[in-house]
Amino acid sequence: MSEILRVEHLKKYFVKKSLFDSDEITVKAADDVSFSIKSGDVFVLAGESGSGKSTIAKLILRSIKPDSGKIIFDGSEVADDGNSLRNIRMNCQMIHQDPYDSINPRMKVGNIISEPLEIHNMGNKEEQTRRVLEVLKEVRLEPADGIIKKYPHMLSGGQRQRVVLARALATKPRVILADEPVSMLDVSIRAEMLELMYELQKKHGISFVYITHDLATARHFGHDIGILYKGKIVETGPIADVLSNPRHPYTQALIDAISEPNPENASKKKKIRIREPPGKDAPGCRFANRCPYVVEKCSTEPDLIEGEPGRFAACWVDI
Repeated sequence: MSEILRVEHLKKYFVKKSLFDSDEITVKAADDVSFSIKSGDVFVLAGESGSGKSTIAKLILRSIKPDSGKIIFDGSEVADDGNSLRNIRMNCQMIHQDPYDSINPRMKVGNIISEPLEIHNMGNKEEQTRRVLEVLKEVRLEPADGIIKKYPHMLSGGQRQRVVLARALATKPRVILADEPVSMLDVSIRAEMLELMYELQKKHGISFVYITHDLATARHFGHDIGILYKGKIVETGPIADVLSNPRHPYTQALIDAISEPNPENASKKKKIRIREPPGKDAPGCRFANRCPYVVEKCSTEPDLIEGEPGRFAACWVDI
């Protein structure tokens, strides 16, 4: 399969005032992030809240400008304007976490879904309406000719997220950035939504960047995974291999977070029980003040180190 999207050495830093003193804190939302996706594959970008996942999605779509780095879509580098930017914004669509905040509550469903078609001049009014009805049926919102007349507040949370999915599908994109697409939904309908996304991904051969903190859902949807911590990918590889045999302590911590509660876990050395204090990062590995495996060498931050073929981890210690 050919490569559809490549992110190379992407950086975005934000500077803000500390809440505890007058010092400025540099937040490394994306710190030399690189990964690639093949056509029809799903790349999972996983990490806790504040790790920089959503920022990376915005950088890919150029809704915010990176400090440095490249976005290469379908073999062409994306610039800040021109044909390459229009191309990625038509062929790379976004599903946001909150389905209510990401759509205009004053617009009817039909207008919400047809808006990207109008922006990109895709077809006349009749063709756009036909496409809207088509994608509504694909996301199982029927009767479609009745749904298009409704406002978002007239729908359930699950239905609104299907509207967001339909809007993303409208332009027949080649890549979808799904930012925590099921985290706002009731547990009872999360599996149903994931199954629908999986079916549509296979049917249309769409590449997904699936952004999540929940490895339980990622396990059933992704092909490869990048574990993100404080703006840096600390482990990457095939998702089944990474989750069954993690090589970075932070990956293990995320896995522990979805494990069944067990009193025996409290005594395990691998459990990450200490959160870092607010303020500036210490030199070296950015995970060192939470890690139970710290050694002297951790005073120098490691790059991604290849262990077995296709498996990389930014850690000096073999856990």
